[in-house]
Amino acid sequence: MKKSAPSPRPVLRRDFLETVFGILTATGLGATLSAAERAPAPVYGAATRRTEGRPPDFPVKLRITKLETILVKPRWLFLKVHTDAGVIGLGEPILEGRAKTCAAAVAEVEPYLVGKDPRHVVHHWQAIYRHAFYRGGPILTSVLSGIDQALWDLKGKLLGVPVYELLGGPTRDKVRVYAHVGNDPVRLKERKQQGFTAFKTGIKNMVQSGLVANQQFIEEAVATFAELKQAGGKNADIGIDFHGAISPANAKLLIKGLEPYQPFFIEEPVQCQNVDLMAEIARSTHLPIATGERIFTKWGFREILEKHAATILQPDMCHAGGIMETRIIAGMAEAYYASIAPHNPLGPISLASGLQLAAAIPNFLCQEQVSLGEGYIKEPFKIENGYVRVPTKPGLGVELDEAAMADKLGHDWMNAETYFEKDGSVVDW
Repeated sequence: MKKSAPSPRPVLRRDFLETVFGILTATGLGATLSAAERAPAPVYGAATRRTEGRPPDFPVKLRITKLETILVKPRWLFLKVHTDAGVIGLGEPILEGRAKTCAAAVAEVEPYLVGKDPRHVVHHWQAIYRHAFYRGGPILTSVLSGIDQALWDLKGKLLGVPVYELLGGPTRDKVRVYAHVGNDPVRLKERKQQGFTAFKTGIKNMVQSGLVANQQFIEEAVATFAELKQAGGKNADIGIDFHGAISPANAKLLIKGLEPYQPFFIEEPVQCQNVDLMAEIARSTHLPIATGERIFTKWGFREILEKHAATILQPDMCHAGGIMETRIIAGMAEAYYASIAPHNPLGPISLASGLQLAAAIPNFLCQEQVSLGEGYIKEPFKIENGYVRVPTKPGLGVELDEAAMADKLGHDWMNAETYFEKDGSVVDW
């Protein structure tokens, strides 16, 4: 009986590579390998050399020449990214109360950007974020956000189109904005007369609520909101910000008391890092839960969406990672049927960035603002029946009014220091 031939031994990857290497060596072709390809792997801790990234070149060369930061009252930091073509991009690389720290961080990033083409926006975002090794954090992500805004502003100006055109084109031509009114019904009526239809307030005497508030505190806080609602009427949308400063027990009591008055949303009912508890609160009420001003990048918002902790996301254009990163967050939110209401207690460049984003996404809700740009930009925004027209000029669509800003340069704004009156302990604000 004839024996069958033995099965061939499978070729292992190691054997294959050894064979190929032997052929290359024998034929002399191995000499064509570059020094970099034949070099040993780098040793951790050894000195490294910065190399130029190699995205495709544009037909017309353009280079960044310098980054300029400007401290601006009341607590802002503006950025100008200069180019050798004379075109300047504007951004706000700021974290409230840390303006000088942010300015120093911009200076640290400057050596990477100078000499590079500003049109490689996403490439530069990836390099600045990932080459830091210790990624993220409020300072570095805020600085990256402002730089991203300025690069998009530059790109739009160079192409002669508003930024929303670069994000897929417009989904709307005007953007709803809301105003802060404190706990003052008179102020709400004044803002309504100015054209606003959406507003935001906070919990009365919030920082003195304690871990377990008494019945009087809860009832007074609810009654204060009820007065605002009466002053605004049923057609006024009023969100209420707990600012993450309310204890979980108090938050649940307050939400239950507020439900009959139908707030526009409940913002940061508990600390934003306490995602599981926020999700529990979201399941326990029919009121929309909002959060996001202290969440950074797509990775930070992922857990909130996955755990259904909020249906309104509030990424800050100056903290979350900038325009493109917030566009990505909006896409993630859309997949979870959540809406976007960008946080913005900052300046007109931040507002302009938010308007460009709002014009390009389908799931936009409302835009926060504290300044329409009077005294800062040449064409301040105007309220029309609760809305602001989307800027249609190239880039972000705004231009600084240097003469009007002359008396607003420099500031030393600091975050509040808040203590519990009964025992002097530190409380959130």
